[in-house]
Amino acid sequence: MSIRRDRIIDILKSGTAGQSVTVCGWVRSRRESKAFAFLVLNDGSCQMTLQCVVDQGIPGFDLLSRCQTGASVRVTGELKESQGKGQAWEVVAKKLELFGEANPETYPLQKKGHTLEFLREIAHLRGRTNTFGAVWRVRNALSHGVHEFFQGRGFVWAHTPIITASDCEGAGEMFTVTSMDLNKLPKTDKGQIDWSKDFFGKHAHLTVSGQLEGEFLALSLGDIYTFGPTFRAENSNTTRHLSEFWMIEPEMAFADLDDDMQMAEDFIRFLCSWIVKKCPDELGFLSEMYKGMTPQEIATLGETKFARITYTDAIKELEKASIKFEFPVKWGIDLQSEHERYLTDHVFKGPVIVTNYPKDIKAFYMRQNDDGRTVAAMDVLAPRIGEIIGGSQREERIDLLEARIREMGLPVDDLQWYLDLRRYGSVPHAGFGLGFERIVQYLSGMANIRDVIPCPRAPQTIAF
Repeated sequence: MSIRRDRIIDILKSGTAGQSVTVCGWVRSRRESKAFAFLVLNDGSCQMTLQCVVDQGIPGFDLLSRCQTGASVRVTGELKESQGKGQAWEVVAKKLELFGEANPETYPLQKKGHTLEFLREIAHLRGRTNTFGAVWRVRNALSHGVHEFFQGRGFVWAHTPIITASDCEGAGEMFTVTSMDLNKLPKTDKGQIDWSKDFFGKHAHLTVSGQLEGEFLALSLGDIYTFGPTFRAENSNTTRHLSEFWMIEPEMAFADLDDDMQMAEDFIRFLCSWIVKKCPDELGFLSEMYKGMTPQEIATLGETKFARITYTDAIKELEKASIKFEFPVKWGIDLQSEHERYLTDHVFKGPVIVTNYPKDIKAFYMRQNDDGRTVAAMDVLAPRIGEIIGGSQREERIDLLEARIREMGLPVDDLQWYLDLRRYGSVPHAGFGLGFERIVQYLSGMANIRDVIPCPRAPQTIAF
């Protein structure tokens, strides 16, 4: 037997007076008298709730005392225009059914304010709150928007591996994947772990990026993008870092740094316009609650041209700043969040793309500029959050790429397949990476990145 139901979002969009409806949802609040009661339900389909008027004498009225906040119910009845403020419709119940009770003495989401810190402790239930219902729907809509953007431009969605033997970023902050008994690890004659005895025959990790694999797909398909989970074993407990996060990484053949910057700008602007159309109620609620951008401000951002500045000129702007930074400024440093936010919030008062970073602070695969000091890299910086996209033109010249790999002490033999892309039909190509949670955080206004993913993974955090 199927459980028929009408979603609240559909009722509010296209309901008609006198329509017979069946609503399934969770009780947000209950008010009652001797003869009737009001049940306010939410089913997760939208930000709004729907009030149900339950009169004495209908089938299931005796269940009312068990329909506490958090209980799940089904109400069948007739739709009528509401006399109450702030709601267009209400349901006059003809039948009440109870799916599951929620003990009011132990159910943690009673009708009162809860801190975000507390809600992280009950991540399995926080989606029932207004805040996290809104965030998860914004996340869903942005996911849809990612595919809409790239598919509409002829990109191919590519599935790159989660388990890998290469460290794309060269930082070494990777989780090990092994099938070996950790209590009986085989050792070499030198006393080191013998990874040749492991499942893959070598040291394997969870990936930090699908870029390298994305490059060989782009150099056969033209334009591709990845959208999947990535992992970083960085012991960082900040509001901007996760150990497991989702990455969007387009790669474009026959493209240079200018093409890369334009694609990144177009992408962010598209997502801004997209989310305003898809989630206006959620964005309005989050803006009011957490002082993020209003829907109108996001829509304006979707029409704003991003400023552009070289790294060298950005350093000059920071050096003449009137404020004192925690991290000193000089040419050659990796820009910190405070530097990035100063550029966006004070200098440009909007998004800015910083280009041509020192090669010593960037990855081996970035194309070296003619000055010998910088690479054709770019970061998109957004107000209030800092870096949101990082990308570059890739080094397509095999001699310079191999020399750079050796210079950085990376295993040349393990990267022969990557060098093959330069041996056989090499072309200029470029790409970037966007941490998906960063864009969700930016557009939702949530201050902590752990509040924009259902089950956050961070140091000492893996409860759910």
